[in-house]
Amino acid sequence: MLDHDVVIVGAGPVGLMLGCLLAQRGLDVAVCERRTGADERSRAIGIHPPGLDALEAAGIGGLVRAEALALEGGDVLSRGRTLASVDFTPERPVLVLPQYRTGALLRERLELVDPTALRSGCDALAVRDEGDFVRLTVDVGGVRRELTSSFLVAADGVRSGIREMLGVGWQPRRGVADYLMMDVADPSADSRARLHCEPGGLVESFPLPGGTRRWVVRDSSGGAATATRTRWTAADMRAAIEERTGIGLTVPDGARPTAFRAAQHLAARTVVGRVVLLGDAAHEISPIGGQGMNLGWLDAVRLTERIEQSLGRGTPDIRGFERRSRRTARRTQSRARFYMAMGAPAQPLGLHARELLIRALGSGARNGRMADMITMKGL
Repeated sequence: MLDHDVVIVGAGPVGLMLGCLLAQRGLDVAVCERRTGADERSRAIGIHPPGLDALEAAGIGGLVRAEALALEGGDVLSRGRTLASVDFTPERPVLVLPQYRTGALLRERLELVDPTALRSGCDALAVRDEGDFVRLTVDVGGVRRELTSSFLVAADGVRSGIREMLGVGWQPRRGVADYLMMDVADPSADSRARLHCEPGGLVESFPLPGGTRRWVVRDSSGGAATATRTRWTAADMRAAIEERTGIGLTVPDGARPTAFRAAQHLAARTVVGRVVLLGDAAHEISPIGGQGMNLGWLDAVRLTERIEQSLGRGTPDIRGFERRSRRTARRTQSRARFYMAMGAPAQPLGLHARELLIRALGSGARNGRMADMITMKGL
């Protein structure tokens, strides 16, 4: 007799999503999370239509809509000129809600559906596929125990311990750059996103709920900020934004930008026997474009169907899931790489060519295709 139908390692937004979807269908689920408290970092903020569909399926779509800010649209600018604009419709909305709030709503939903599913302070130590089931060794408060299940899903992030235990390769993909991020009060209450593709590098700004705006600046120092984590101050970031865009921010004393590196990787395999890699454990997507978390949710919906169909069979049939998830991840990474390229520092000749390309993509019949790409249509 197995302990559970499915054990999920990682209670981030993707692991929690899968837990909610499976528990709602009556499956016995355990979600093991090493941390004992919620992750309060803002991190991902964009919710695209496929992600919203998944949140609806998990039973919290209405709660997310009530808290989130609906983007009116977005503008791409360069050297003081608007090159392209796109408007988002109620039929295909793009919402903005900090990840910690989305995660909190998913956590509350899981606890409502199955109060025993979430196991905080549960650290995964070893995994072994026994053929007919999976055995996971965990540490809970200094005590080792084993959990058995029909399937184990690793949703434990980019630095996945389960992926490392399985010896699955972590293949680099094109698209690497360094950025700085800071949330600043925004009295304008503007609900449009703006992407400044400037000669000195990208400057993005996104409205957030509660009268704030997130600013993201491409680091043109060769990654020094990411390497040291201390080089850039709020004053430095404000100066870079003003130099590139002419916009002067009011930044509170003591504010400090967060430096991060946007990189892309793809696991050599997504499915190893009865173990499945999901979300960032399976594919790292550049946050430029805001599609990584949504892709993880989309995969969780698809995996739920496969697991439910496979339970009770002697041999699990989730190969189709692996093929589709890897194909979708590659397409999403290609889109993210394109977004990053549009925000790279550029010399006059390359800048002019880039501006012509952005204008062409934002014009007439192509405008709808650009909106589809931004909202993840076709994935």
